[in-house]
Amino acid sequence: MLKSIGILLIAAAIAWFEVPSLLEKKHKKELLAFSIFLTIGVALSIVLAFGKTLPSPMELLTFLFTLLTDLMAPLL
Repeated sequence: MLKSIGILLIAAAIAWFEVPSLLEKKHKKELLAFSIFLTIGVALSIVLAFGKTLPSPMELLTFLFTLLTDLMAPLL
């Protein structure tokens, strides 16, 4: 629990430094991308802090390409 609070505090500090300048310069797309990436990073960090293992992105790619290969096999 303490680790997740620490991660949230660090994320809040990062947002506190970055968001005002993005709003001031009216960079709405960059603010959206920043928010999405920060949220994904915080979520993954909290999951790791609780000791859960995350699957490798390579497993998803292997699954997708295997599925695509199996679908294309009858056509070849």
